[in-house]
Amino acid sequence: MSLKRTHKCGELNASHAGQDVVVCGWVDNWRDHAGVFFVDLRDRYGRVQVVFSPENPPAFAAAQKFRSEYVLAVKASVAKRPENAINKELSTGEIELHVLEVEVLNASKTPPFPIKDYVDVSEDIRLTYRYLDLRRPALRDKILMRHKIAQLTREFFNGEGFIEVETPILTKSTPEGARDFLVPSRLREREFYALPQSPQTYKQILMIAGLDRYYQIVKCFRDEDLRKDRQPEFTQIDVEMSFIDEDDIMSLMEKFVQKLFRQTIGAKIQLPLPRHTYQDCMRRFGSDKPDTRFGHELCDLTPVFQGTEFRAFQSAASEGYIGGLYFPEAVAFSRKQTDDLIALAKSFGAKGLAWMKYQDGAFDGGISKFISDAEKSRLVEQVGMASNGLLLIVSDENVELAQTVLGVIRNRLAAELNLIDESKLALHWTVDFPMLEYSPDEDRYVARHHPFTSPKPEDMGYIDSAPEKARARAYDLILNGNEIAGGSIRIHTREMQEKVFSALKLTPEEARAKFGFLLDALSFGAPPHGGIAFGFDRLVMLLSGSSSIRDVIAFPKTASAMGLMENTPSEVDEAQLKELNIRLIH
Repeated sequence: MSLKRTHKCGELNASHAGQDVVVCGWVDNWRDHAGVFFVDLRDRYGRVQVVFSPENPPAFAAAQKFRSEYVLAVKASVAKRPENAINKELSTGEIELHVLEVEVLNASKTPPFPIKDYVDVSEDIRLTYRYLDLRRPALRDKILMRHKIAQLTREFFNGEGFIEVETPILTKSTPEGARDFLVPSRLREREFYALPQSPQTYKQILMIAGLDRYYQIVKCFRDEDLRKDRQPEFTQIDVEMSFIDEDDIMSLMEKFVQKLFRQTIGAKIQLPLPRHTYQDCMRRFGSDKPDTRFGHELCDLTPVFQGTEFRAFQSAASEGYIGGLYFPEAVAFSRKQTDDLIALAKSFGAKGLAWMKYQDGAFDGGISKFISDAEKSRLVEQVGMASNGLLLIVSDENVELAQTVLGVIRNRLAAELNLIDESKLALHWTVDFPMLEYSPDEDRYVARHHPFTSPKPEDMGYIDSAPEKARARAYDLILNGNEIAGGSIRIHTREMQEKVFSALKLTPEEARAKFGFLLDALSFGAPPHGGIAFGFDRLVMLLSGSSSIRDVIAFPKTASAMGLMENTPSEVDEAQLKELNIRLIH
């Protein structure tokens, strides 16, 4: 390369007129106008128009051979464009470069798709040729947004007295959540490391070590079943603090979010953020991460149907929950549309979905003929039916299941009926989660968040007597119906940690084998501490207006956890397996 870059394509403007510069980049467009050849040269900073004139025969001849994505170095004189030729859509639109010398740094095959944002390309093709996809401005800008958020994160936490500490990637398998990715040890036959699902125990030990305020932008790994918008490897902003309570953490994180939103998308966040209890979120919205940008809250219809003769509601009316949603906007729904909602409800575990239309003061369709006049009258009053609409009802002995199904339907209808103001930012905290929940499959209680979360002081007695009643000192930060962060105050005494392990039906021997190092550490003066973790990929996705986290990760996996560009996962040869003392059983 004989020409050395002096300027970036996107930084040139009218103030550079008359200067000789060298720019390097890719051929974005080329066109022949009346015997003069024009090339738009692109780098990650922008585009600039380069003019090849017949008055410079060597450069002009070379330009005839250029094709899309050729890599060029161009020495040129910066000239102002004529007034009628200014391109106001480009930052460099006031100038053009008159070529003095050109060097082809590399040719390019014809790309499998044009490097243009407006060209629709299948995701599989985009991921296979990710290096080309990353040249497109829209995706490039999202990666730059990710970089900016990382820098703002470090700037904020450094300014608040935190230190960044790297924790191990090769760690111990503690399968109390999702499945671990296991890494065989070559030096210790039949033994394995695990890739961390979270640095949870390490950051707690850092607090026990007296480091007081820790953060890290960290890679985590979960071997989960296939889900549309999850990645087997993901990034989180991990934070831990000592000698604090919930208010301290939530207040500081609110300041962080306020700074982040202001400096990335120019949004003003009013503090303090609202706080809703888990119980209130489920009762009103059917979700612990509700989207509060629209109304249509759940209505408890259980009192309406006390003593009902409608058999489908009798059991839930006496021992469970009957809830409803009322959508005036859906009054014209067809039978197919209501059947689709019934299928949706069943896919989330409901026995069914009842419905009726309320029109001109009367109920019609669905279950209306099975409901008494007195019940219909109570429904109008309980729901507050001031206009025609569609009433949807879910009943079940499992209160949380029924509320969750209604929450799913609420979100689906709001999206279908365009009821969500996409320009709004709705942030709030969800607090007071159940600490433990019973798992019928495992026949034991499992941790709602993780087993190191402290119970609320007034609920500590429930750990032994009624674990399902214990509430956690946990908190999730919700943005427009998406959980962007979650954390808790941790257990900091060995006695309480052992009690929680016992409630989870971990024997002392099992607890010792899995978490003995943490129990030992808790015995040496562990301070009260707590923390939080932000889903970094999801945060970048939401702030950049992306619809998928794959669009904000440089080299993501597909929904089936495959790396199409590099073809992962892939087979390894027998010699490698033999070194690891592994034999495949086909």
